[in-house]
Amino acid sequence: MQKAVSLFLAVTLLCSCAARKKTISTTEAARRNNERIQKENKKAITAYTSYTVLSYIERFKPIAVKEMNLYGIPASITLAQGMFESAFGNSELSRVANNHFGIKCTSDWKGKSYFKDDDNPNDCFRVYNSPEESYRDHSDFLKRKRYAHLFELDKNDYQGWAYGLKAAGYATNPNYPQLLINAIQKYKLDQYDRPEGELQKIKREDRVLTEINQNIGKAVKDSIVKATPPGKTYTVITDDTLYNISKRFGLTVDELKTLNNLPDNNVKIGQKLIVGK
Repeated sequence: MQKAVSLFLAVTLLCSCAARKKTISTTEAARRNNERIQKENKKAITAYTSYTVLSYIERFKPIAVKEMNLYGIPASITLAQGMFESAFGNSELSRVANNHFGIKCTSDWKGKSYFKDDDNPNDCFRVYNSPEESYRDHSDFLKRKRYAHLFELDKNDYQGWAYGLKAAGYATNPNYPQLLINAIQKYKLDQYDRPEGELQKIKREDRVLTEINQNIGKAVKDSIVKATPPGKTYTVITDDTLYNISKRFGLTVDELKTLNNLPDNNVKIGQKLIVGK
């Protein structure tokens, strides 16, 4: 009998240890994820050469002009945003994740992620294969209903775009428009902007606004979500409710209850929840 009890306790302990090994904190999961991204991009990171202001402009102005001609976003605005958000291409996100605009993961993002403290601990940022992908995604990111009216501006109206981006909620910094305008004027970025004829403007507006309308009704693309690093577990702390946990991880209460087989909305301190879809 004693041997049976001992065997039972040993098996229980092993199972308990195995369960603990499978459950890791979101901070640890984020660290492991970032190490994997750094390892995958090791060659590019090692070969990386720091940019100066002028070398950054020289490197990315053709890409900004291309995006301007396609969508009507002033090249000066794209360059100023890229310079501002990436510290002239020298930030951790731009070096490791090729993310030059600080674009975070949204509910429709299917690519790789990189976690970094920002507005919240371990905010989720998009990872790109190249800086060019980052610039293209910047254009695509702006093709949303909230920014639609900006595409009706002239493609060399950088001041209208600067103030319009802030009004549409692109940035929380109240001085964001002036920061962009100051950079554009200081580095003469508006020399890369080009006017367009009336017919050209009408054709571009029709094409871009059609694309924006096609995006309406799809997955909620405007909302930044607090993505969960691999591991997908969360430990309930004081003052947590099922509602605020669901919002934190971009889920509905019903989705959270289904993932965890919860019969009601009650949770306990120390309870571990699955928070990944």
